[in-house]
Amino acid sequence: MSAVSSTEQTGRRVEEVLDRLAESGDPAAAAAAEELVRSLMDFYGAGLARILNLLSGAPGEAAARLLGDDMVASLLVLHDLHPEDRDTRIARALDGVREHPLEVVGFDDESGTLTLRAREADGCGCGSGTGAREAAEAALACFAPEVRAVDVQTAPAGPTLLQISTAPTGAR
Repeated sequence: MSAVSSTEQTGRRVEEVLDRLAESGDPAAAAAAEELVRSLMDFYGAGLARILNLLSGAPGEAAARLLGDDMVASLLVLHDLHPEDRDTRIARALDGVREHPLEVVGFDDESGTLTLRAREADGCGCGSGTGAREAAEAALACFAPEVRAVDVQTAPAGPTLLQISTAPTGAR
């Protein structure tokens, strides 16, 4: 199981427990549980901020490995601590989707829609396939949660390639 899916499962479990407490009819217990979750989030957020501060003077390789890790990146974004801007995080996420070459066309801040263009793969004229949007959404979930929708446009087809070969020797 990947770190991302276990993180998502943990988040869903926390929400389920809070929902059960809210439905239990004990508003004091539900309020205390929500306060506990907020306090723990603040505590871990402060710890992550301190780690980033300590790494700021460290060699770039260690910081790059941390920023490239799905779980760490999602925690930094969750706590609004990720040092990279949105466009850099989007590019990082899309770099991980090598089987579907994609380029960014634009981002609509209001709707949270990222528009991508599927680049031609290996110059063969074929698009990057129907799984490009799903692959991009999965990659962006950790690195750029502000992307709420992905629209993939197919690149215009290039010129048709013609096969030119010599005629068989006996056909002349």
